[in-house]
Amino acid sequence: MKVLEVMRKSVEHVSNDASIREVARLIFGRGINGLPVCKNRKVIGFVTEHDILAKFYPTMGEYVDDPFHSSDFERMERKISEVLDLSVEEIMSKNPITITSDMPVLKAQSLMFVNKIGRLPVVNNKGNLVGIITNGDIFASVVGNKLALQEEEGFYNWSAKLYDTMIDWKTRLSNEIPDLESLFRKQEVKKVADIASSTGEHSIALASKGFEVFGVEYSGLMNRLARLKRIKFSRDVQSRIKLFQGKYEDALKKIKGPIDAAIFMGNTLPHVQYTDQNILKRVVSVLRPKDPLMVFQIINFNKVLRNKTGLRDFTIREEKDKNLFYKYHAFLGFYTKKNKDVIYTRAVFSSVGDGIWTFSSINSTPIQEITKDELEKALNELGFSHISFYGSGFDGPLFKESFNELESDWLNVIAKR
Repeated sequence: MKVLEVMRKSVEHVSNDASIREVARLIFGRGINGLPVCKNRKVIGFVTEHDILAKFYPTMGEYVDDPFHSSDFERMERKISEVLDLSVEEIMSKNPITITSDMPVLKAQSLMFVNKIGRLPVVNNKGNLVGIITNGDIFASVVGNKLALQEEEGFYNWSAKLYDTMIDWKTRLSNEIPDLESLFRKQEVKKVADIASSTGEHSIALASKGFEVFGVEYSGLMNRLARLKRIKFSRDVQSRIKLFQGKYEDALKKIKGPIDAAIFMGNTLPHVQYTDQNILKRVVSVLRPKDPLMVFQIINFNKVLRNKTGLRDFTIREEKDKNLFYKYHAFLGFYTKKNKDVIYTRAVFSSVGDGIWTFSSINSTPIQEITKDELEKALNELGFSHISFYGSGFDGPLFKESFNELESDWLNVIAKR
């Protein structure tokens, strides 16, 4: 594999007469640790976080001349304006190591390893910048491509850490639970299976309404968070919540007795069905034989995939940390089509409330695109002949509006047999 196949062709760089203030803004804003320095696109140096921080400390000569003041670390911090006003040329590493795009990627990685650096500028035969490659790029291409996309445990454990921050549960549950409760009372539902129950919000809310709920979740961390929430409720509510973790095939076998209804909330079916094509059959096998009920909440793929950016949502959440300062998280979710599958990507940004956002993390997982017609056909084959389709916004009621494939955010489905 050659560097050309892996390198990033869109490269941030600075000129030799730029200020360190400009460099620091780019490094901080882009979440990177260094930038190539160019003169008319020709690479003449490299500047890193380390180069900037090194200017806060005295040189050996300065230390010898004045060891007392040279050891004053608070005084060093006060040099920040002075350092930021320096030009890149004054602190950059000159004659940086560069590589060409036809170099094998592992040779490039070897150069980074030997020289203890994390990225290399890629130049053409004239020394002009054409790309950049990092240790992370090489690891992803050499190791990551040999692995399947994180289909279950990896992506969902990663999501679990900020899952409850991502979602405005108070608003969402206040709209969804009344609709579910009304439906279940009408259909004489007492036992509910919550498939891919995540951190347990729907399970706990329904148990608080008197239903016996069986939460089934693959992610160990999601399940652990749900268990921690459960113990904060009364013993009466706790007794009505059973939480099972593991592969759905195994977890569903642990449910005792026929279940009256199953719910797939928050677009769980496309996620679960990607790795278990028989999930609907498995769930039907634990439902009561007479008049069973299934409820689905599925993203309107027609709407998000019609948008070239695949944007699903962009939300900002505020929270207090332990030091009583407010901090903010922004969550960007989007879908991209890949062959017959869809890749769901979630990116996280953070801010301490100063208006500056920094990239925190990103992760992706493949899911199965499910349309209204495809779901109807699958349910018909399982004997569900009474199927109703509704649409809603992301935090709206479930069953109040008709489904509009051009406008609805969610496709909400009630299936009866």
